Amino acid sequence: MERFERIYEAILKGDNKAAIEVAQEAVDAGDDPQQLIDQGMIPAMAEVGRRFEDEVYFVPELLLSARAMKGALALLRPLLTESGGERVGSVVLGTVQGDLHDIGKNLVAAMMEGAGFEVIDLGADVSPEQFVTAVKEKSAGLVGLSALLTVTMPSMKSTIDALEEAGLRDQVKVMVGGAPLSQEYAEEIHADGYADNAAAAVRMAQQLVGA
Repeated sequence: MERFERIYEAILKGDNKAAIEVAQEAVDAGDDPQQLIDQGMIPAMAEVGRRFEDEVYFVPELLLSARAMKGALALLRPLLTESGGERVGSVVLGTVQGDLHDIGKNLVAAMMEGAGFEVIDLGADVSPEQFVTAVKEKSAGLVGLSALLTVTMPSMKSTIDALEEAGLRDQVKVMVGGAPLSQEYAEEIHADGYADNAAAAVRMAQQLVGA
């Protein structure tokens, strides 16, 4: 129980060094990595998201907590694979074609990983074809599209259309986000969900996969 509490506090405080130390202790002791994630790390990131939405935390705190979570997860991931630990679901993320902005997308990726998703991060300036290929190869059930420029927003529709043309649209949920977007635009391009911040994106993703 002590280790769960310590890694929870480390992630909540954004203490990367402490989070990695606890994760290493767990590895050395042969602890079940899934338990540490489920009982310490995921609740910590959920609380970070809550504090962000309540404006107790802001982007710098969010980034520090995400870094601490990712540092610990890097040590646990190989053991997780060996033990066959279950993930909430797989999500393909990327900033759409023509858009090189990825800070917001990176934050969503970190938060989703902290919530138990397997994240396939395609980076920035991702073509519709790259999204389609990733969904096929990874059998992902969720796609997250990000755009920060108004001129790249049409690439979101192009990507959704490409998924439709590839016969994948019925098996994948698509969520969108980014500064110029709105709920109305998400509905217009037939996305399944819209989120205006990283914490909301995690909650939306969980709803879409029924977690």
